[in-house]
Parts: sequence; C-alpha cells; structure tokens
Amino acid sequence: MKKKSKNNKKKKNNWLWQAFLITFLLSLIFGGISNTVVVKLNMFFATIVLIAIILIGVLFDLIGMAVASATEAPFHAKAAKKHKGAKESIMLVRNAPQVSNICNDVIGDMCGVISGSIGALLSLNISNILNLDLIIVGLVVSAAIASLTVGGKAIGKKFAIKKCTEIIYFAGTIIHYVHPVKDIKKG
Repeated sequence: MKKKSKNNKKKKNNWLWQAFLITFLLSLIFGGISNTVVVKLNMFFATIVLIAIILIGVLFDLIGMAVASATEAPFHAKAAKKHKGAKESIMLVRNAPQVSNICNDVIGDMCGVISGSIGALLSLNISNILNLDLIIVGLVVSAAIASLTVGGKAIGKKFAIKKCTEIIYFAGTIIHYVHPVKDIKKG
C-alpha cells in the first residue's frame, strides 16, 4: 500500500515539474517571438497578433472546460465505427485533469501573460504616436485586453459545457492527424 502511495506522489510531483517546465519554456519562446514581432510591426498588425493570442487563450480554455465536462460513452460508439479521432477523444477524456490543466492553466494563462506584455508594448507605441499619457493609455489597453479575455472565456465556458462532445471530438480529430493513438487501454 505504501509503495502505491509513494508512486502516486512521485507521479504528481513529476507532473507539477513538467507543467512548470513546459509553461516556462513555452512562455519564453512564444513571449519572445510575439514581443519581437510586435515591436517590428505597425500598430494594426500588432493589434491583430494581440487579438490572435487572446483568441488562442479563449479557445484552449474552451477545450479545457469541454474535456472536464465530457464523458467517454459517445466516443466509444464512434471508436467502434472506426471514426477518426474517437480514440484520441477517449484519451482526452480519460486524462481530463491533465488536459484541462494544460489547456486552461498552461496555455490559457500563458496567453494571458503574453497578451499583457504585448498590450504594454502597444500602450507605449500608442502613447508615443498620439502623444497621450502612458498611464491612461495603459489602463485603457489593459481593460480592453481583460474584458476580451474574460468575456471570451465566459462565453466559451457556457458553449463548452453544452457542446463538450462535439468540441472534444473536433480536438480528437485534429490530434488524430497530428499524433494518432494506436490503441486505448481499458479504463
């Protein structure tokens, strides 16, 4: 009994370190790329990049909520009929805590931080170009980013709960073409 408990603790600790490391590396890479790109773009295209980052965060939050709400049963029927993406959907649902953590916390929060840093760069550019007070511009840009992010996630959560099966099957189908699951273990 004690060995299982130690193994479970070890797996949880490994997962925590992996989540930390993945978040750190992805934030470093995507934050560096997006901030470098934003500095070199005009304000219109920088705003497009910002909106894309916000939408990615909202989309992954939607997937994280859907996987936490979904059940396996509809995907077993699809797997029996050999539908592409069904096995991957089952794996997503079986690993719901980890998938939800990656989607909501790792990717969703990372997009929030990156959108904040892009917002700061945009605020500085807007302030310099329009000769406005940086604090006021920064507050307006931050409020716009926050309202788009929170509003998008709120709409997405409601949709994710209602359409969790369709969302997970869509995600499973994409995963099937990127990294197909060969076999699923009984769970």
